Amino acid sequence: MTNTVLTAPEPGTVVQPIYQYSDEQQAHIKALREYADTLLLNQLDPYHKWELRWLNKPDTMPRYMRAAKWKLPDAKRRIEGTIKWRREFQPELIRPDDVKIEAETGKILLNGFDKDGRPIIYMRPGRENTETSPRQLRHLVWWLERAKDLMPPGQESLVIIVDYKSTTLRTNPSISVASKVLTILQQHYVETLGRAIVTNLPMLLNFFYKGISPFLDPVTRDKMRFNPDLLELIPKSQLDSDFGGDFDFEFDHETYWKQIVDFCGIAEDGTRLEGYFDGPKNVHAEFLSQQSHVDTGSDTALHTSTSSATSSITSTGETKALASP
Repeated sequence: MTNTVLTAPEPGTVVQPIYQYSDEQQAHIKALREYADTLLLNQLDPYHKWELRWLNKPDTMPRYMRAAKWKLPDAKRRIEGTIKWRREFQPELIRPDDVKIEAETGKILLNGFDKDGRPIIYMRPGRENTETSPRQLRHLVWWLERAKDLMPPGQESLVIIVDYKSTTLRTNPSISVASKVLTILQQHYVETLGRAIVTNLPMLLNFFYKGISPFLDPVTRDKMRFNPDLLELIPKSQLDSDFGGDFDFEFDHETYWKQIVDFCGIAEDGTRLEGYFDGPKNVHAEFLSQQSHVDTGSDTALHTSTSSATSSITSTGETKALASP
């Protein structure tokens, strides 16, 4: 049994999926960035550097173009909506202490990676410990941002496992809350959900999924799986023992919370400690050579996305779990 958090995929993991873009698609990505730059806050605005940081991430423009099915006007509309949302919500600047109480029971845990190098978020509604409030949504968004922090270079998506074991009608989120969560995930974290896995769903809660069905877009619905064999998707060493894996994780709130906050370099005011502005220090350093693993093919008009080149984890040192404080 361990209370140490896994912060890197299993050695030998090859990051998937791989996106390749034609010259025309690259031009659309460039055009979207040029449009986004016209929306950028004035440099004197305190949030300017955080907005620019998000726009500069190599996966931002490609994700919005893919979500819009390469229709530039739709991509512009989508990214403008997210920019407005981020200015209001400021997800990068959520103070740890503002949402810490929501994490006391481990109802949302970020721990481990699937076979494609996606970070895993476990959600256990049965551990609900607070009343419905805006803070619950901020808590969820805080974890989405931490999952982005832990993504190895080349990975753009995550896995969510929703475990309904011990969930009751009282602890299950309302359809209203669920619809807000889906809105945030589907509209403002586009192309970020790699897999959505639902386990131990009692018959009593079947109505819940019928209720949220109208809020599920076809892309999200296609990524949902009910009670799959998790060992086909996640290495046994990375899968929580509650689900048949070998990772026997013992949750201790203070220990777990400190590890995540320290690893991601989150300051008390929600900003980043020195050296962490662009993410955790020295995470998966070997991915810097990722382009050498990509066969771009000199006779093809396709280009590999800088944000999603094939990558392989070879150093066991980089996959060691973060030591407990």
